Order: sequence, then structure tokens, then C-alpha cells
Amino acid sequence: MVRLFVALDLPSQVRERLRLLTGAKLPGARWVPPENMHLTLRFVGEVDHGRADDIDAALAGIAARGFELTLEGVGAFESGRRLQALSLWAGVVRNPALEHLRAKVESAVVRAGCEPERRKFSPHVTLARLDQPDPAKFGAWLHANALFRLGPVAVEHFTLFSSRLGRDGAHYTAEADYPLGQRALQ
Repeated sequence: MVRLFVALDLPSQVRERLRLLTGAKLPGARWVPPENMHLTLRFVGEVDHGRADDIDAALAGIAARGFELTLEGVGAFESGRRLQALSLWAGVVRNPALEHLRAKVESAVVRAGCEPERRKFSPHVTLARLDQPDPAKFGAWLHANALFRLGPVAVEHFTLFSSRLGRDGAHYTAEADYPLGQRALQ
């Protein structure tokens, strides 16, 4: 079995700018290492190696143009009913090309035999996870970084990653890259 997800792997200069947001003293924050920062298009989960091969073949058949992304603002997703656990994120401005690629990835993964994604697509880059954050410090971090903006960022490919969970966090491996652009439209 292998744990997979499809994502936009961010250029190193983008990850470095995002890393600057993670330098804050925010008690309880488990900051994502820059090398793990990405924009998830589709979390697949645990699949056997045969299904992984089917997913790879389906993703390789996607034809879409390259495009540009803009990252803007910060926020948090709550986990659970109370403000006990959060994921901090940098926002991604929606655009038709991103939505188009996301829809094609979803369709490919479903064609490969996976269940359809039930959650709404909310494009973002996870920066940290927090357990029981201090509301004042958390609010101050959000306020201090509210005007964050980065872009445009050229998107020229998407990637199938495997994920291995360990004691020191997740370890991601790029299994395959799929180019976007003029070649994809011929």
C-alpha cells in the first residue's frame, strides 16, 4: 500500500517566502518544513500499487495549459467543533485555470477507481498545525500576516506524491511529474 496525493509543487523561491511567515513565535505551532509546502489538488489516500499505477496513467493523460497563481492572505481551518486544533494556511486566489486543472485531476483519479472527493476544494498552502492555540497570539499572527501576497507564480506541471508518516512528521516523495503547457494541447 502507498499513501498518495496530487499537488502543485511550489518553486523554491515561493517556499522561501512562505517560510518567512513561519518564523513567528506562536506557541503550539508545528510549522510545515518548506520542502513539504505544496498546494493539494486531490488527496488520494492509501491505495495498492496496482491502483497507484492506474492513477499515474490517468494523470499522465491530462491535457491542460500552464497558468499563473497568486497567493494571498492567511487564515485557519478549524478541526472539530471548538477552537482546539487548527491548520494555518496561506490562501490561493481562485482562477479558472486552477479550477480546470483540479476538475481534470479529480476526473482522472475517479476514472482510476477511487471514490469521488466529497469535500469542497479550498486552494491553500498549509503552513502549520496548532493544538489549543492562545487566541490572542493566534489573532495577532493572523493580523500581522493578513496582507500577505505573492505572485504571480508560474505553474508548469503538477505532481503525484507519496507520503510516509513518521515520528518527525510526514515525508513526501515526488513519484511523477506531469507537464502543463503547449505540449499538453497538441
